[in-house]
Parts: sequence; structure tokens; C-alpha cells
Amino acid sequence: MIEPSATAWILLVSGILLSISALFSRASERVGIPLFLLFLILGMLAGSEGIGGIEFEDYELSFRIGTIALALILFDGGLNTPMNSVRAGIKAATVLSTIGVMGTAVIVAAGAYFFGFPLPVALLLGAIVSSTDAAAVFSTLRASGLKLKKRVATTLELESGLNDPVAVILTMAFTFALIENQSITSWIILDTFIQLSIGAVVGISIGKFGRWLLLRTPIVAGGLYSVLTLAIAFLSFGLATIIYGSGFLSVYLTGLIIGNNNFPYRSGVLRFHDAAAWLSQVCMFLLLGLLVFPSQLFDVLLTGVVLSVLLVFIARPLVTMLCLLPFGFSLRESVFIGWVGLRGAVPIILAMFPVMAQVENAQEIFNLVFLIVVFSAILPGGTVGWVTKRLKLVSDAPPQPKAMLEITSLVPIKGEVLSYFIHRDSAVCLAYLRDIPLPDGVSALLILRGEQMIVPRGSTQLEPEDHVYLFCQEENKPLLNLLFGMQEES
Repeated sequence: MIEPSATAWILLVSGILLSISALFSRASERVGIPLFLLFLILGMLAGSEGIGGIEFEDYELSFRIGTIALALILFDGGLNTPMNSVRAGIKAATVLSTIGVMGTAVIVAAGAYFFGFPLPVALLLGAIVSSTDAAAVFSTLRASGLKLKKRVATTLELESGLNDPVAVILTMAFTFALIENQSITSWIILDTFIQLSIGAVVGISIGKFGRWLLLRTPIVAGGLYSVLTLAIAFLSFGLATIIYGSGFLSVYLTGLIIGNNNFPYRSGVLRFHDAAAWLSQVCMFLLLGLLVFPSQLFDVLLTGVVLSVLLVFIARPLVTMLCLLPFGFSLRESVFIGWVGLRGAVPIILAMFPVMAQVENAQEIFNLVFLIVVFSAILPGGTVGWVTKRLKLVSDAPPQPKAMLEITSLVPIKGEVLSYFIHRDSAVCLAYLRDIPLPDGVSALLILRGEQMIVPRGSTQLEPEDHVYLFCQEENKPLLNLLFGMQEES
């Protein structure tokens, strides 16, 4: 039984590590290093060979915590992915997350085989590092402060949310093949298809059920809506996994369906899951950092660097360009998507599976994967902003407003708040509100001009780069879009 004093120490150390992670996030952004690398480094410093001296080597516990954290991160990613973006980028993202993952795995495996790894072990290593990481990509793109061209950003985020299942399936298959000393056969492709299909069916079904439940079930406290959506996410992941489907794909699709519908207390739910995803990411990377023994990394440093170069400069860009060729992506877009194929928690968590299964060379694989993730964070991850500008892929979308106006309700209500950015060529630019033919039932609620909030009146003139918030009914949207331009994404 844990003594109260031990519990207090655990909470104290956890509080210190979480505080440092949050407070130093700004410094990480300025230096150009992805946040997840900062969390990894903090975990290593707190570990047994760091200044913290914390003895921790529980791979099974880390694997379970990491899996839950990834489920929460993917659910949040789905909640924040607009359905129109999915329609625009789903075909390319699907090819990247299946054929692209397999192609990357094969090329990296060839490099590992050249270094003397047995072919089954080389294939296992290639499978582990084959997918980009949702947590790394989501946080790096959002923390960079840059707005990418919509198709590029959508493809990257969709791919990172969809490709984990294939890497997980391949890793499990190659691990079991090594344990049972069996050869790898074509059944893996069929097995992959079956698991993805089951995961997709469960994810969509639970998403539709969750949407119905949120709209039809009266809940007395706003915070309980977040509890309900959390339960739906766990249900989606757990059910899909138990019936031999991909839980990762399922939970992402469930979040996607729920997030693209209005339901009571929606803004509060989105904020809760955003916070839960960040907490999951911080805890996950801190824990993974604790597992690493820096002294062991020197033994595989050369191999790790060479395989990292192979992955970053050859495997990922080559496979990406070939996969995107049929979809009309420009060379610059393909190069960028290939470059920002960040690795993160997923490969490290997958590398725990061979360790727990006591596969030969498992610890060496784990250390190599860690080096590849770090290299990916420093080079591609640290240059995202520079490469975006260099390749001229910065979007001309309007900047985000300094503040946001929203209506929170515990019951479904008719009407919604829309935000519009006033371009210089907009039909209402420099017009007075009293002269704009707003339909009945539409009202201007707030104007944001830089850091100034303005109460809308008939004599208020709309200036370029204003953000205007309007309350309207669904049937008023076409006319408002004609007058003000396309609404801003929340």
C-alpha cells in the first residue's frame, strides 16, 4: 500500500514536471524545437541517469498510459477537423496512410537489413517508424503560428490521424511472427484491411450514436457533457479493439462525426478535450523520457543517425511524392508534406511492444526508435516555419481574431453566432451598419478591431481587417456569405 508521504512526493514531482512543461512551451516555440521534444528531454532529465534520479522501467504501464493518451489525442484531432476539409483531402490522406506507411516501412527495413539486422527484425523496425505521429504533427502545426495552404494542412492532419492503425497492425504482426518464428505472408494485407474496416464501421456507428445521445439527452450540468463525450471516446476505442478492429481509427472517426455537429455546450466540450489532449501529450512524453537510458543510446548512435537520414531524406519524401502524384499536388506541396512527416510518441510506444514480448534485439530497437524520433523533431520539426515560408505555402487566410465570442447553452437552440473577416474588397467594407441590408432575425453582436472591442451601432463603419460577429438563423447564411464573404472557421 502506498504511504501518504509517497503519494505526496508523486504529486509534487508531477506538479513540477507539468509546470516546467507548460511554462517553457513559449521558449520552445521561439527556439524552433517542437514541444514534444521538450517534454521528452524533461523526462530524461528526471530519469535515473538525469538530475531527478527517478527509477522507472515499467514498459507495460507506459504502454497502457500511452495508448490511452493517444486515443484522447486522436479524438481531439477528430473533433477539430472540419468535414469539408475531410472531403477535400481524404483520398490523398488515405493513400498516404496505407500505401505510404507500407512503402516507408519497406525502405527503412532495407536500410536496417544493410546494417546487419535479420530481415524479420529489420521489417519490425521499419513498421515501428513508418507512420507520422498525430500528437507531433497537430502540436507542431498549431504551435508554429503559420497558416498553411488548406489542402496541404488538411492532408497532413488527416494522414497523421489515419496512419497510426496501419503501423500498429504491421508492428503487431511482425512481432508475433518473430515470437512464433513464422514467415511473413500476404495475410498481413488482408488482416490490415479487416482491422481498418471494423475500426471504420465502429467509429462511424459510435459517432452517430454519440451525436444522437448528445442531442437527445438532457443534462443538468455543463461539465457532464465533457464526461459523456469522454465516455463515448473510450467506448469507441475499446469496442473496436475488442472485436479485432483498429481502435485508433475508430476513436478518430468518432471524434470527427461528433465534432462536425452542433450540440449543447459544444464550445465547453471542445475546450475540455483540447486540455485533455495537451495533458495526455505532456504526460505521455514525460513518461517516455523516463524510460530512456542516455548511456545506452551511444551504442546505436551511428546506426540511428544513418537510419534517420534514410527516413527523413529518402524514404518519406520519395514515398510521399509517389503517393501524391495522382492527386495533382505540386512539387512544392509534395516536398513539404514529405518533409513534415514527424515521428513522435507512436513509434516509441510501438517500440515497447517487442520489449514486453521479449523479442530478440528489442532493447536495441527501442533505443534506435528513440534516436529516430529525436532526429525527426530537431531537423524536420525545427524547420517547419522556415520551410513553409521558403516553399511559399503560407495561406492568405485572414488572421485569427484576438478574442472570440460564443454562446454556450445546455439545450439545443435555434440560431448561431458566425464570424466574418472584412476584406478590403468585401461588399460591406467601409459601409455603415445601418446601410447594410441585414435580413430579419440577424443582429451584429460584436466587432473586433485589433485588440479593441466595439459595440455595433447603426453609425458604426466596418473597416478592413475587422472581425464581425453576427447572430443568425440557418436560412440567413447564404445572404450573409454573399454580403460579408465566407465565414471564418472556429
